Amino acid sequence: MNGILSINLVLSGIYLSTPLLLAAFGGLLSERAGVINIALEGQMLLGAFAGVAAAWWTHSAVLGLLAALAVGALTGLVHAWFSVTLRTDQIVGATAINLLAVGLTSALIQPIWGQPGTSPSVPKFGRIDLPLVQHLPFVGRILDHLSVLDWAALALAPVVWIVLFRTPFGLRLRGCGENPEATASVGIDVVRVRYQAVILSGLLAAAGGAYLSLVQVGVFQREMTQGRGFIALAAMIFGKWRPVPVLGACLLFGMADAFQVRAQTAGVHLPHELLIALPYVVALAALATFVGRSSAPAAVGRAYVKD
Repeated sequence: MNGILSINLVLSGIYLSTPLLLAAFGGLLSERAGVINIALEGQMLLGAFAGVAAAWWTHSAVLGLLAALAVGALTGLVHAWFSVTLRTDQIVGATAINLLAVGLTSALIQPIWGQPGTSPSVPKFGRIDLPLVQHLPFVGRILDHLSVLDWAALALAPVVWIVLFRTPFGLRLRGCGENPEATASVGIDVVRVRYQAVILSGLLAAAGGAYLSLVQVGVFQREMTQGRGFIALAAMIFGKWRPVPVLGACLLFGMADAFQVRAQTAGVHLPHELLIALPYVVALAALATFVGRSSAPAAVGRAYVKD
């Protein structure tokens, strides 16, 4: 057990929680504006694929990340068009994006790379070397191993909190999720704000997918997100649509995932399938315990009809 509970567990927990953080904050922005986004899984998968494809063609991880962000913004635009403009069922539209992402990315691996199931290796993001940080006890070793996307994900909690609760844009966004009719009555364009929130949601979810492919492994693998988009959605609900609790929920799920990985490596005598399922069990238990006590935005999932 001592081999499992170590500083490496904390490092692994941060690495595994980063894609959850990026996707969960994307979902938070969308749902705070009143649009359900269960397409996080598909947007992460498309972001992971686009990032590797662009990095493979350009030999640049930075250009790969930019391509992933562009694809995420595009999927957000599509989801917004279905949900806000056409006013279709938001869950059905998001499910269609998830199904499209799985089918499209799986189908394109063979034509692009000539091999089934996985891509060749591409350039990855490395860690950021901070002067003198490595000499700090305990915390220094953690901070010295983080990439630019890890830092960006950890910074999202205060940034999103400031945007939501201390800026006019955040006030408008929250108004659209609580009472769009009253928000529109004071001259705010509800359709535009919801479009902006959903596009940002897709962009952040795709960044989470790009983290998987361009930071963790350096390749794209078929269905490599493995349900992380849905875990991010659970973290958002567990965190009651508030930035700091969402950060804590993502770190909790990331630590659970890190624990199961290290437990398998250390040879813990538990069924392999049970260890693999641990993060999903934790997410399910959190939802079963807290979802009834959570307060979603009042108008989330409700189409706005402009007068």
